[in-house]
Amino acid sequence: MSWGAEPFAQRLLKWFSLHGRHTLPWQIDPTPYRVWVSEVMLQQTQVTTVIPYYARFMARFPGIDALASAPLDEVLHLWTGLGYYARARNLQACAKTLMTRHGGDFPTGLEEVMALPGIGRSTAGAILALSRGQRYPILDGNAKRLLARVFGIAGDPSSKTTLAALWRQADACTPERDVAAYTQGVMDLGATVCTRARPACTECPLRAHCVAALEGRQMELPGKKLKRHRPSREATLLIAQTGGNGYTAVLLQRRPASGLWGGLWSPPQFANERDALAWCAREFGEANEAETLAPIDHAFTHFDLRLKPLLVRGRQKLAVLDADDRLWYRLEAPPRVGLPQPILELLQRLRAGTV
Repeated sequence: MSWGAEPFAQRLLKWFSLHGRHTLPWQIDPTPYRVWVSEVMLQQTQVTTVIPYYARFMARFPGIDALASAPLDEVLHLWTGLGYYARARNLQACAKTLMTRHGGDFPTGLEEVMALPGIGRSTAGAILALSRGQRYPILDGNAKRLLARVFGIAGDPSSKTTLAALWRQADACTPERDVAAYTQGVMDLGATVCTRARPACTECPLRAHCVAALEGRQMELPGKKLKRHRPSREATLLIAQTGGNGYTAVLLQRRPASGLWGGLWSPPQFANERDALAWCAREFGEANEAETLAPIDHAFTHFDLRLKPLLVRGRQKLAVLDADDRLWYRLEAPPRVGLPQPILELLQRLRAGTV
């Protein structure tokens, strides 16, 4: 065990017992299923944001069997607003695999858990450590930052060499006992004290031996990821609206299962306004009027997207175009389907008449 690894764990466990979070929803009856769902939701998402989503998700899908047998639209509907929707699709795919190959329960080996859809090494380790107390290290964003600062591990944390060094340190620091408490403690200390922008070093139990604190390198560690050119894209969003007799409906299409907003429902997208209007005329006749709405800017992980909504109003019947991949979304009584957050907000503004 490298120098500092054992006292690191001891100090962390003592801090966690006094200052750590002990009443998070997934810490109550921490079954592998409950921990797994929380870990997936917490990927690139704050705890305060996750808690209400987690509560609704658990109420609807209390176990693996319920999640595996649910309609995908229901799963995506409850995920709307959390982003990174591949996580939700992978959750259900994993639940189905657990039902068919593992009798509805999680396997106990790290490699078997990592073989499940959407579960990497750190998530697998967290599931087994937090729910069963098995000794496996984790290396989420909080753990990376904490270990890099305390032990002075420089370099791009996503690079192969630096990542390998962080994993070695994570393994060396993980104790043989109290693994669940230690694992939660690593995440808690990183999330609440050793934060990215303003680390509270005076409150940290590790500050006396922290390389970053001793050398004033808090903003240098962990190293920065190499900057890559961030492309941008544009598309016209066709808001085909119809109504009458007290209702207003907007045409939505289900997006392909893979790719951007996979499996979610959204108004049709086109390269430009001309293509959108041509499709509109071809599918259900000429629109009464067309109106350009304020653009919608949305940042994805690897690019920026600008959507240019084009509102067209017609007098079509709701039966027109209804199919497995198309529906008329009634604004006054919305169906329970999965929507990207920018689209949900647009539909809410349409309903309120504030676009």
